[in-house]
Amino acid sequence: MNAINRAATAVFDLLVLPFQALGPELTIVILSGLFGIVALILFKFISFQKSIKSTKDKIKGGMIEIRIYQNDLGIVSKAVGKVLGRNFQYMGLNILPFIPLSIPFVLALAQLVCRFGFAPIPEWDEYKQHAPGGGVVIEISMEKGAEAAIADLEVRVPDTLEVKQPLMRNSGVGKAWIEVVAVGSGNEELEFVFPGGKLDTKSIVTGDGPSPKLMAGERVSNFWKQWLWPAEPSFENTEIDEVKFTYPDRELRWMPDGVIGVLVAFVVASMAFGLLILKPLGITI
Repeated sequence: MNAINRAATAVFDLLVLPFQALGPELTIVILSGLFGIVALILFKFISFQKSIKSTKDKIKGGMIEIRIYQNDLGIVSKAVGKVLGRNFQYMGLNILPFIPLSIPFVLALAQLVCRFGFAPIPEWDEYKQHAPGGGVVIEISMEKGAEAAIADLEVRVPDTLEVKQPLMRNSGVGKAWIEVVAVGSGNEELEFVFPGGKLDTKSIVTGDGPSPKLMAGERVSNFWKQWLWPAEPSFENTEIDEVKFTYPDRELRWMPDGVIGVLVAFVVASMAFGLLILKPLGITI
């Protein structure tokens, strides 16, 4: 999965480059729209276009039959049954091609979220205005079967962070928590150290300095979760399953902020751009 995410990141680096001057909002909309167009073109070639068109025509024919013979209960009942059956057939013909298309959908959406959904953790003086008395809680989870190893975990924080609450562990569930606040700007690494020198890291971005091209509050080892969090490779040196904390939402001017804004823009723009090309490219859905 790491190789797939690296390839997707390289592709999106090239796609984002021409639109950077337009700002994040228009970049999200344009890339989402282009993806919707590409997805529909692919749908045309991997779907049963003739069968979809034929099934839609039969559904329309059934609806006309119901209207014409609306006073004949026997004919109407049979027509309703046919229409319902054809609807299930129509849904199946459309859903099956979207199964393989869901793979690029998830990869594209994960890239957009990690590029445009999050903002760095503000330094403490600013951050406490938004969450009085609260810092950032970092949660570390061990893999199943390695829960007890959490008792030997040591967490090292960079100079850009200050520990507000020391590390707390629960060996029974294999989890640990530490609360920190940002006291400087930078793209640094948290270090998770185990006996024998085994070490893994998680990036953490603070302050108002330049952000990395991809940023997310989670680094994982689970194969399925890696689809959602391509900002960093999976854990390989230790038995850590997941490290997570919450970044603030990125401000997006005329869109909802953060991840919600990216999700809404992706769905709306991809559908809108896709609908524009249905007739010109002769695509039937």
